[in-house]
Amino acid sequence: MGRGGAHGDAAGVTAGVVAGEARQGIAPYASRPERSRGRLHPEPESRTRTPFQRDRDRIIHCAAFRRLQHKTQVFVYHEGDHYRTRLTHSLEVAQIARSISRVLRVDEDLAEALALAHDLGHPPFGHAGEAALHRAMEPYGGFDHNAQTLRILTALEQRYSGFDGLNLTWEALEGVAKHNGPRPPDAAPGAIEAYSARHDLELGTHAGLEAQIAALADDIAYNNHDVDDGLRAGLFAVDDLREVPLVGAILDAVASDHPGGGESRLIHETVRRMIGAMVEDVIDTSRRRLEEARPADVDTVRRHGAPLIAFSPGMQADCGALKTFLHERMYRHHKVNRMASKARRTVRELFELFVDEPHCLPEEWGSRCDGPRTLATARVVADYVAGMTDRFAIQEHRNLFDTVLWR
Repeated sequence: MGRGGAHGDAAGVTAGVVAGEARQGIAPYASRPERSRGRLHPEPESRTRTPFQRDRDRIIHCAAFRRLQHKTQVFVYHEGDHYRTRLTHSLEVAQIARSISRVLRVDEDLAEALALAHDLGHPPFGHAGEAALHRAMEPYGGFDHNAQTLRILTALEQRYSGFDGLNLTWEALEGVAKHNGPRPPDAAPGAIEAYSARHDLELGTHAGLEAQIAALADDIAYNNHDVDDGLRAGLFAVDDLREVPLVGAILDAVASDHPGGGESRLIHETVRRMIGAMVEDVIDTSRRRLEEARPADVDTVRRHGAPLIAFSPGMQADCGALKTFLHERMYRHHKVNRMASKARRTVRELFELFVDEPHCLPEEWGSRCDGPRTLATARVVADYVAGMTDRFAIQEHRNLFDTVLWR
């Protein structure tokens, strides 16, 4: 019997054999679905899908995933139709994660599931919304989007008769909790620590390679596509990027290869080549690390003293320079600052109103509260506000604070 689930029954054996036959050539250090530690609530295995494929499908079908369509990272939803949303970003991360996983011969389905799930816990309005919600929740233990993702996956989604959450495999939940590295219990957010006490995620160890891949795929997608969105928004110009390491060299190469191609094609080709360069660097560097470490299995990966999926030092430096540029020229631009200011006020005022007057919450939420400004009420309010899309948060704020609507 796997941890938290049953794998000794006939269905489990059948699923394991099918998965093994379908995955010849997978590396010994990969997470193997037929050896999964199982689910907190045991379920019969699928005859047609591996446990990690079921995890991915459950994520895609959950309400929190659909809401990502109207949650943004930098630009509020109504600023334009072409900017990335949390949904399009998650799909891009999943594509990159699958590509890296395929070459390194680890489980593509688990990497994809983790990529698709990684932003589920983000509140509306990107980082500005998260900062505001964390500050509002400081007296009650703070707010962490990774911990919120785990809450969504293990408690807040209400789709199944036998349990709360999506009842994902241990490996998927471990990846959500630890994709950025070990989370020692005394340093882990409360929601992660509380869940791990029920279903030990071994917070002091690294996650499997699939989670490490999903984390770097997030960085690759985020940085490159913010370049694209920043140029579209006119926050900086193509010429401003020529002094940024890696970006400038690729820009010059594209301009040389395709003179007279126009700025739009120049931007797209540059971003495409940047993603390619970063992906190839991760693959080459990770291969060397794996060859040196020679992990016997995924548990050896977990016990290794450092991540085995990584950029080279040179690429890490180039990515750092790009992040610095984006912070200076995009994230701190006055247009973005104005949006962020409105976003923070909207989230803060919604939180304060609901935590003071929980009877103003919809019944299904208000019934979980136990009075104004208690820890339980603040947690319910944080869950409610974090689940909002940008446009719903704007509408709720308008309904509750705009007295002109009374006329």
